[in-house]
Amino acid sequence: MGLKVALSVEALSPRLSGIGRYNLELVRRLREEPGLEALRFYRGTQWIEAPERLLMETSPAARRWLRLPRPLRVARDRRVGRGHVFHGPNYFLPDWVEGGVVTVHDLSILRFPETHPEERRRYFERRFADSLARTAHVVTDSETMRREAVETLSLDPERVTAVPLGVDARFHPRSREELAGPLARHGLSTDGYALCVSTVEPRKRIAELLLAWERLPASVRSRWPLMVTGGEGWLSDAVRAAMERGAREGWVRYLGYVPEEELPLLYAGAALFVYPSIYEGFGLPPVEAMASGVPALVANASCLPEVTGAAAMLVEPEDIAGFSAAIEQALTDAAWRAKATATGLEVASAYGWDRCVRETVRVYEAVAANL
Repeated sequence: MGLKVALSVEALSPRLSGIGRYNLELVRRLREEPGLEALRFYRGTQWIEAPERLLMETSPAARRWLRLPRPLRVARDRRVGRGHVFHGPNYFLPDWVEGGVVTVHDLSILRFPETHPEERRRYFERRFADSLARTAHVVTDSETMRREAVETLSLDPERVTAVPLGVDARFHPRSREELAGPLARHGLSTDGYALCVSTVEPRKRIAELLLAWERLPASVRSRWPLMVTGGEGWLSDAVRAAMERGAREGWVRYLGYVPEEELPLLYAGAALFVYPSIYEGFGLPPVEAMASGVPALVANASCLPEVTGAAAMLVEPEDIAGFSAAIEQALTDAAWRAKATATGLEVASAYGWDRCVRETVRVYEAVAANL
């Protein structure tokens, strides 16, 4: 009898987060796995048939006005999932699932509770411990996170497996000719800016990045202004005010959310990618930047040294003077840049979504053997 899998798609939405991207790749690639006899998708309290429509879902009123099709066909019968390995790729299992798989991306809400809104903390506290008690196996995105999960959550190491995330083939080096038009729409040119793709929230250390960038020599700041793109997160008012001041002075711009189809081009055109987050479960953006042929500078914290290998320059974001000096070197040191580009492409090539899904299926198989 073949493997049957039920996958939660709670993280799918029109504006994908990193976890949303992971969820979407599982949806698409599990369908192609030859060893799966059945694959079903679950959201909220319902089985659904067309999860990709969640990427374009709008309000009911807007759907009527635009004459869009109903986004989903649903069924509520939990018996549909009997005999399936249930995977919650975003920390939680439905309350009726016993012996499923959950992916724990990071433990920032436990390690750095002050960097999360109170409502999010309360929700996590209600659901996570209960889900974990009913979980047969835990997946993490990196070995660093695996060790942390085992220690922090007192888990049996045999029940926790690190499965690295992947990089889509859309992220690759591109020619100046290919980039000219798309970048011009943002008022940019190839190698004429640095990039940070990150939610604007405290643990991402965007405030420290802005302070470090402001200390750069005026000639460096004017040649390579900083572009910041991503969701606003929370506790971001002071950071936004600093970015608005920097924008008036011409050395930083907040691009907000960039559509999925434009993001690979924005990466590939950057002279440098900067990621000062002090805590991550994987850190997909710097790997996407390296796959795009762009040198990366990341915080010397959590899993980022592991995931970026020897390719990225490591910094301490709270050391503003040292951070600023590292940025200047990363932008102007031609020898380091050439080495970082070559090594980054090699490191990034090891991360593929096919590998991620294949190793995840092995976890399903092990769990299914004990159903």
